[in-house]
Amino acid sequence: MRPNQLRSLWQAERAAVNGWLAVANSFSAEVMAHQGWDSLTIDMQHGVIDYQAMVTMLQAISTTATVPVVRVPWLEPGIIMKSLDAGAYAIICPMVNSREDAQKLVAYSHYAPRGSRSFGPVRANLYGGADYPQHANDTVVVFAMIETAQALDNLDQILSVEGLDAVYIGPSDLSLALGCTPQFDDVDPPVAQAIDHILARAKAHGVRAGVHNGRTDVARARIAKGFDFVTVSADARILAAGSQQILREMRA
Repeated sequence: MRPNQLRSLWQAERAAVNGWLAVANSFSAEVMAHQGWDSLTIDMQHGVIDYQAMVTMLQAISTTATVPVVRVPWLEPGIIMKSLDAGAYAIICPMVNSREDAQKLVAYSHYAPRGSRSFGPVRANLYGGADYPQHANDTVVVFAMIETAQALDNLDQILSVEGLDAVYIGPSDLSLALGCTPQFDDVDPPVAQAIDHILARAKAHGVRAGVHNGRTDVARARIAKGFDFVTVSADARILAAGSQQILREMRA
């Protein structure tokens, strides 16, 4: 089976640099994948991407060694299983707030006897290889998003769920939950403290930790703190920023 390079990087104690895809287009996904990102996340929660577009984007990413990741819209078994069947090698699930939520996420992402994932890896067999069914449980990476006050209260219970590989911090939602201004990078002190707390507890439980960032300096600082997976910007933001830079130079 094709190895999951996220696991390979982590075994080597290296952080993965993740890109973010919000544009529902296979060519833009292919262009992004060819730039050398360790992984690319297709955002089905807040991006304008439906299932069929996601499949074509997974196919585009497959032209490279970049790991295909999908952020599903919600903790719902159908979309998690269909995303895995389509060839996602990691799932990021939003709003995991309790141990029960984390247990459901793990179950939906694993075949029996570890979980309740239904069998039908129609495209995953093409991407992962003919032996995908035998190795999928140990290859696919499962992220639970920690982004609410309830999740913070239940953090150790969530992190103790067997089969949960990683947590992923959404600083904007976490900021809202703590009564602060939603942002990725220059977060308010209570949010910064919460992010550090999540990282420390994840390390204590042997769970990998990821976080969303807007700027490279912040992402690099968070890697230095011990984060294993850092997202930097997104295709739509990169497109806008590049255009703005050109126009500033032309109109100066």
